[in-house]
Amino acid sequence: MSETREGGCLCGSVRYKVDWPLAALVVCHCTHCQKQAGSAFSLVGVAPRGGLHLTGELSTYEDSGTTGQTVYRQFCPRCGSPVLTDTPAAREQGIIFIKAGTLDSSEGLEPSLHYWCDSAHDWFSIPESVEKLATQ
Repeated sequence: MSETREGGCLCGSVRYKVDWPLAALVVCHCTHCQKQAGSAFSLVGVAPRGGLHLTGELSTYEDSGTTGQTVYRQFCPRCGSPVLTDTPAAREQGIIFIKAGTLDSSEGLEPSLHYWCDSAHDWFSIPESVEKLATQ
């Protein structure tokens, strides 16, 4: 049995357990993630869909990615915390995206990739050792 980590929204109405370690941890600097997170970027964990066990109800905002693909931004309807992001392509690949800031512990969180760096805030420095993509 694999290790798990737990997380949830700010008010505690939505909780989850996810298999650990994550398949990847990335930072997205796209303007949609900036607006959705209310921050300079979004820290995103990639997990197998079957490894996520969620309790509570999420609301969904249907966004559109740069390719026109639907992006399902899922959040707690009570406190507004962004919890998950999903896409048709992610469903086909059997993965789901977790907003890693909702994990109860930040121990061991070290992103390996930053993407949409063309829209990153000028003041934010990305370590030289991390892969950077101008877009996605």
